[in-house]
Amino acid sequence: MRYDIHLSIDYTYAAPSDHLRNLVRLLPAELPGRQRVWSRKLTVTPTPDERRDTIDFFGNAMTSVVWHGPVAEAIFELSARVERLAVGDPLDLSPPLADLGAEVTGEMTLAPASPHHFLGASPRVVPCAEITAFARAAVPRGISAYGAVTALGHALHHHMSFDAEATTVDTPPREAFVQRRGVCQDFTHVMIAGLRGLGIPAGYVSGFLRTFPPPGAPRLEGADAMHAWVRAWVGREMGWIEFDPTNDQGAGLDYISVAVGRDYDDVAPVRGALRSAGSAETSQAVDVLPLDS
Repeated sequence: MRYDIHLSIDYTYAAPSDHLRNLVRLLPAELPGRQRVWSRKLTVTPTPDERRDTIDFFGNAMTSVVWHGPVAEAIFELSARVERLAVGDPLDLSPPLADLGAEVTGEMTLAPASPHHFLGASPRVVPCAEITAFARAAVPRGISAYGAVTALGHALHHHMSFDAEATTVDTPPREAFVQRRGVCQDFTHVMIAGLRGLGIPAGYVSGFLRTFPPPGAPRLEGADAMHAWVRAWVGREMGWIEFDPTNDQGAGLDYISVAVGRDYDDVAPVRGALRSAGSAETSQAVDVLPLDS
């Protein structure tokens, strides 16, 4: 399935900001056998005084931009054509959950995809007794590692409700879990915490999700959004799998990956520092346009 993706993120400052710096992770990823990038371009307005395009530790495309003079508005625009390749439903070749720890220990590498980076606490996901207890209750005894991931994803989808007003970008996973509400970032962080509590290495995926308008309603331009879901390591044979607890499904042809990390801190689309006064406003418009019927 091929997609044209267009995104615009606009930051407007009440007073021109001085010495604005940003790290941007918006360029879709090239994933052999799963996702092919035909073209991708990130335009930044106004043109920054410094720009550096590089790759971060986890293999994500990262752009660093700096303005030395006052900036009243910063606009980040992505234009990309991406093909998501068909992958059949996975055959469960993962070990029993009780044996997964031995396979993690046997991974004698600290390369970016090593499960060791995704098992302990990370900046936004720390051990949580309540979430771990929920995860243990949701997973039957004797289940495989892969089965544990899907079982927890199903349970969280039924336990939590999507509510765009319930949380902010800084809401801790425990708070979202206790109130049983949140957005895709919250579902993802809570599931990561639960999987790690079970001894399953888990991380965060940012990207885009193809959405469908209600029956009989027209598709609205700019109405799509960025999305987040979970990746989990379920043993040497299967490696990393991806699951979306917000929508209770595996990440298939409708998902376009941008970046992976331990949690949102590692993959934030735009983050930075500035010196300014007064308020700041931001707006976002996203279009994910399928090119194949």
